[in-house]
Amino acid sequence: MISLLLAGLLQEPLSPAETVRKLHVPAGFKVSLFAGEPDLVQPVAFSIDDRGRVWAVEGLAYPHWLPKDRIIILEDADNDGTFDKKTLFIDKLTYVTGIETGFGGVFVTAPPQMLFIPDRNGDDVPDGPPEVLLDGFGLEGKHNIVSGFSWGPDGWLYAGHGRTSISDIGPPGTPPEKRIRYDGGVWRWHPVRKVFEAFCDGTTNPWGVAFDENGEAFISTCVDVHLYHAIQGAHYEPWRNRPSSRHAYKRIDAIADHLHYKGPLQTSRGGPPEQLAVGGGHAHSGAYIYLGDSFPAEYRGTFFTNNIHGKRVNNDLLRRRGSGFAAGHGPDFLVSDDPMHMGVLVQGGPDGSLFVSDWYDRGECHTRNPHQLTGRIYKVSYGERRPPPVDLAKLTTEELMELQFHKNDWIVTRARRLLQERQPKLSFSLKGKDRAAQLRAIWALRVTGNLGEPANLQTDGDEYVRAWGIRLDLEDGEAFRPATLLEMAKKDPSAVVRLWLASACQRMPLNDRYPLLEALAGRMEDVEDPNLPLMIWYALEPWVAANRDAAVELMKKPLLPPLREFITRRLVAR
Repeated sequence: MISLLLAGLLQEPLSPAETVRKLHVPAGFKVSLFAGEPDLVQPVAFSIDDRGRVWAVEGLAYPHWLPKDRIIILEDADNDGTFDKKTLFIDKLTYVTGIETGFGGVFVTAPPQMLFIPDRNGDDVPDGPPEVLLDGFGLEGKHNIVSGFSWGPDGWLYAGHGRTSISDIGPPGTPPEKRIRYDGGVWRWHPVRKVFEAFCDGTTNPWGVAFDENGEAFISTCVDVHLYHAIQGAHYEPWRNRPSSRHAYKRIDAIADHLHYKGPLQTSRGGPPEQLAVGGGHAHSGAYIYLGDSFPAEYRGTFFTNNIHGKRVNNDLLRRRGSGFAAGHGPDFLVSDDPMHMGVLVQGGPDGSLFVSDWYDRGECHTRNPHQLTGRIYKVSYGERRPPPVDLAKLTTEELMELQFHKNDWIVTRARRLLQERQPKLSFSLKGKDRAAQLRAIWALRVTGNLGEPANLQTDGDEYVRAWGIRLDLEDGEAFRPATLLEMAKKDPSAVVRLWLASACQRMPLNDRYPLLEALAGRMEDVEDPNLPLMIWYALEPWVAANRDAAVELMKKPLLPPLREFITRRLVAR
């Protein structure tokens, strides 16, 4: 093990071309060097715009808060897998950790701020200085901080936040008492309503949010079990004394049924043989669920993440378990023989290929002395080369509507975001469509303001259509129908619907949520469910604190086993 560590620490960088030759992928796949030094260094984050161009953040400031970071645009005009044109978009940014394009500009996380850099005429020159959307993000963690971004199917921009940086978040000028205290998990930002929300709480350092075909969210995270099902309003292990989870009492576990390390975390670095046999090590970064249209069918719906110490991309196989998921260890997708390989992000592209960024460095994943002259982005493709992507922004509204049913979800997501920007009048018929098509139609109608009453979806025959009807209904505030939701809490046969209903209860006034939670708490078929008893408690806890006598009476009724214990603990808590 010591010799392997020394090899990584002492090795001089190989050329990007040499490194590509040391990358191993399954039969039928090929890897090309999309970009590497000197054209690209320290790629801490990247995004792919509506034209298929890669916007890469060069993180030259790390680990110091200095105005040294820059954003470059890399264009592959002939789609041969290697960029042809490089444009400097902006420099002198400080400590950028995430980027996403849309709404006439670029969204950037640069703690303590979230920025928007406008380029509304699309000439690749900022229209002016960065606009500060939010400030107050914590700085303590250096590598364990806010990161971003992924477009959710619901029109929100999702991002991660590490546990060791404590944030008090709000738009510039927000007084301290109105700021939102946040100490880690997944958060989101609505680009139209200009609203920040904590989506879920916990884990260690989530660096990547991915969505499956049903709109379920998943995150990768470092220094604990690597994969979590991100449920709105959930609290996750490890707790690590978070005040926000003090009365959660028990937190939801990771969903992976395997580890990528053996023994204590401190011995999982450097890639000894016993580590490589189980998939690498304890540090993971990046999250992507393959929903493209060029890989073999067995990859669709599977989860990809970089295993930093393992010098590889792991592939997890998701399967339903009750209201949530379990994840098995699939064969590793990409493995490097280069000790300096250090993957950060993995993203799908417009031709169904996979883009993998490589920080390319010696030593630990959070080294304080980075090798600042290196960095690569690889493109992993399958099958025949495809024509260059079209500029989706130039398509008509009708063409963007047709793309909502494209097989490649990269195209669907960006076409939907363009519709969200345009806010046209549109309609889709849900009759006769499968679940995936129904959900895509619902999301497109929602982000454009054409959905109407989400509660009308709550009687649909498909469980995910009903579940989305609940979530979207409760996001609208007080427009929900308590009687309909109570009937679902009592009788709905779907564990997914019951989970999303328990989640949505957190958005209700205490007295309105209680009858639903009482009904859900008596659904004994959920005794073994990994999520439902806990999600019911997270919504019930503030009601218990405010209704002590009624909570005592509730304990006399049949309840899912943990709830009676949790109620008792909350009643005696100071």
